[in-house]
Amino acid sequence: MPRDHAIAIPAGKILLGSPGEHLDDLACEQHYDREWFEDEEPQNHADVQTFWIDAHLITNAEFLEFTQAVGYVTAAERRGFGLVYGEVYWEEVEGASWRYPGGPGDTIEARMDHPVVHVSYYDAVAFADWVGKRLPTEAEWEYAAHGPEWRCWPWGNTWDPDRANCVEYWSGCSISDPDAWRSWWVEHRKSWGNRPATTPVGCFSPRGDSPFGVTDMAGNVSEWTGSSYSLYDPNRSYLPNYEVAAGRYRVIRGGSWMNFRYQLRTSERFAADPTYSNLSVGFRCASGERPA
Repeated sequence: MPRDHAIAIPAGKILLGSPGEHLDDLACEQHYDREWFEDEEPQNHADVQTFWIDAHLITNAEFLEFTQAVGYVTAAERRGFGLVYGEVYWEEVEGASWRYPGGPGDTIEARMDHPVVHVSYYDAVAFADWVGKRLPTEAEWEYAAHGPEWRCWPWGNTWDPDRANCVEYWSGCSISDPDAWRSWWVEHRKSWGNRPATTPVGCFSPRGDSPFGVTDMAGNVSEWTGSSYSLYDPNRSYLPNYEVAAGRYRVIRGGSWMNFRYQLRTSERFAADPTYSNLSVGFRCASGERPA
């Protein structure tokens, strides 16, 4: 899909974050306590000006073009290893990078239309600068994902595993706790090894699209935004890890192929050091002006 396929998102006032009753229900449906999701509240208004956002995630082919044009070397390539989820946890795999997502035995050659992974925030910004764009803000990303009115997933409030690339798509059953996830992971690695289970960008379109027609905003790969992580109400208490992350980390949104439904919600927030990268994080670009 061409890099300049961007969708215009009209200006609007939106509610960021999740309704309290949704978080109450969420606490009853899965294994994490409610406080794990409380950085999604209170809902707060944000004014978003007209912007354009890429309909698709940045692909391996597009990132290859960028690196060949400017000689760019990613953070993972410079340090000599990338983070790959092993048998029980994340591992530093020597040689793993966006070119070899699972390590030296893997390659992107047959996956050029898949989203690029193993990119840090700074890697994503460098690509965006090269194409004359930027990363979407957190508010822009959430607006593009659910539209003017809050909805749990881009397509609505009813879960459908055939609309997104995630654990439940691959497993064919509900995954709502760590034990079920680990059981799936063991079986998954028997077939996939360290190779990421990404899919071609847009292959769940239109059934998984957002109200604006933006693809893969739930699953496939998580996405860097241009926003620094902050707490919606600085006067209340949150979990210590959220308070430590505030002002230091960058916001990641959307969930990935290795997450389950609750991590793919439009208002789910992740925070990561801007130097961080792994085999499930990618990005898309945005612009405040109509792309040429």
